[in-house]
Amino acid sequence: MDAVSALEAAAGRSLLLCTALLAAGCALGLQLGLRRGAADRAVLAWLCSDALVHWVLEGAFVYLALVGNIADSDGLLASLWKEYGKADARWLYFDPNIVAVELVTVFLDGFLALFLIYAIVKEKYYRHFIQITLCVCELYGGWMTFSPDWLIGSPNLNSSNWLYFWVYLVFFNGVWVLVPGLLLCHSWVELKKMHQRETPSKKFQ
Repeated sequence: MDAVSALEAAAGRSLLLCTALLAAGCALGLQLGLRRGAADRAVLAWLCSDALVHWVLEGAFVYLALVGNIADSDGLLASLWKEYGKADARWLYFDPNIVAVELVTVFLDGFLALFLIYAIVKEKYYRHFIQITLCVCELYGGWMTFSPDWLIGSPNLNSSNWLYFWVYLVFFNGVWVLVPGLLLCHSWVELKKMHQRETPSKKFQ
């Protein structure tokens, strides 16, 4: 296998693994939301996928980063991060900012997603409190992942290759900006409706 074919195979395996995790998460979320409305089914599908990505993919990264580094590791999950490292070189070696953010992402965001799934399925009163908290954590994690590199001119980011830039950096990270942003808007609308039901004689501003 020549170098180009090897690179294409690595990219294919990485994208296939991500697709499989997202599909599994969506299937689980839709199953959990069988008795819920369309909006809640979509949210549950996202949350299950989100939790799987945090625990499986990012959990593997944290472990490998703490016991060594991605560049010197072997295995399917290590190869996925090596592939992503072509877009952002900080993931190949021990970058303290990236590892610190990922520790919070795996343990806090992962469990918040699980807690929110429970709150939605069981119709708990604290659902939107958890939803807002998780979304803020996701957005802040994304900001702290990229802002330190942006401030020094993005020396670790590879924008010369369309796959690495548009798919790995923009699309995969952009999803974790777009969806939490939409869920924050969803919580705003639902909390407004609750307030209007409880205070029908007052106009909500």
